[in-house]
Amino acid sequence: MDAKKSIEALQFFATGLTEGALVHKLQGQIFKSQGFTKLGQKYIDHFNEEMEWVEKFYDRIIDLGGDVKFEGAKSRELCLDPVAYVKADLDIQKAGVDLLYKCIEQLPCDPTTYDIMKAYLADEEEDLYWSQEALELIEKIGVQNWLVKQL
Repeated sequence: MDAKKSIEALQFFATGLTEGALVHKLQGQIFKSQGFTKLGQKYIDHFNEEMEWVEKFYDRIIDLGGDVKFEGAKSRELCLDPVAYVKADLDIQKAGVDLLYKCIEQLPCDPTTYDIMKAYLADEEEDLYWSQEALELIEKIGVQNWLVKQL
């Protein structure tokens, strides 16, 4: 097992996920303030779920004897348009899922980290499918009808 490789992968995803989770929390608050209560709560709940993954990543880093790091988040634009945000988030999710697949290929010699990352990948794919389905629904029923469902 290459603990260093596992620690680097876990830290990379913990850093990126912390940043993404904070954006989801802020977007959720924005959408709730606009009256899109269901959509806002979905992203706030998503923040909580993502932070649970960050905790699992950090616990594994510690188990491997690594040092947990807080690496600052980059500045990101927030979005007032719910549909534009779902589209932008989908692009980020696609890139993240691709990175996870590549990462998992490098971890078979560390079955514990492999299992954690594999479970995280399944969760991220579920989120990706939600965004894809939301955009397909918008195509079918129109933006206004979809937004009404988010109240």
